[in-house]
Amino acid sequence: MPERSRITRGESQYQQVARNIRNAIAAGSLRDGQALPSTRELADRWDVSVFTINEAMRVLADEGLVVSKPRAGRVVNAPGQAVRNEVRPAKPHVLLVGGYAGSGKTELGRVLARETGWPMLDKDTLTRPVVEAALEIIGLSPHDRESEQYLDLIRPREYEALIAAMTENIQCGNSAIVTAPFLREFRDSAWLSRIRAACESVNATLTIAWVYCDADTMHTYVRHRGAARDAAKLANWPQYLKMIDIDFRPPVPHVVIDNCVSGIPLQVQARELLAELVESEGS
Repeated sequence: MPERSRITRGESQYQQVARNIRNAIAAGSLRDGQALPSTRELADRWDVSVFTINEAMRVLADEGLVVSKPRAGRVVNAPGQAVRNEVRPAKPHVLLVGGYAGSGKTELGRVLARETGWPMLDKDTLTRPVVEAALEIIGLSPHDRESEQYLDLIRPREYEALIAAMTENIQCGNSAIVTAPFLREFRDSAWLSRIRAACESVNATLTIAWVYCDADTMHTYVRHRGAARDAAKLANWPQYLKMIDIDFRPPVPHVVIDNCVSGIPLQVQARELLAELVESEGS
């Protein structure tokens, strides 16, 4: 599949906030008819000004995703969420979705799951409680994701469990959407070859997707979600950016999803990706 273009310029905060809320609506995290918090509450949650929130709401209102109702304030307007989609390919498909923290990979996974009806297997959802307990047992913070002990002892087991869940699904003939950073794995051609061979052994098709996002938008989202495991990144964001290659791409055929605010909506890109998968299956 061709690699999509990527845009790297910084974007204004209101566009960043609007895109993240738009993605949450497409992913189903924000539901049709759900009342949004007040402008002041949203400003506090996103750590931006009231003006920024009002501008973001204006963009979403122009798109018809947010409406104002008497006594309810701003409300999500997404009646299409009630429609159940299902894609039943002739053979199972596996979508491995990777990206840096705050890139939007989980939101993409949720959008793809809503568009297909396929199970979504997210690393943190599947493994976090056990990982946190294991870290405490060895005397570390449950939120540690930086130490050698975590990276060498625990992280490999997280991915082992994730791939085992994927394998069990495709052995049953089910497709699967698998979301995780995959920062080491997508650099390892041998690992990717083993996963592809495992898929082919049960007549499943593998697609690698990398979610690209500019640094400013990543920072806005990571700060907003307030996850304890992100504390080390946020404490020294410039140093974190020096440690990562924001322009990294997997060394094998893959699709790039552009989640910069100047890119086309995530839901549209998800549908384009699925259309490519269906087309490739028929060719």
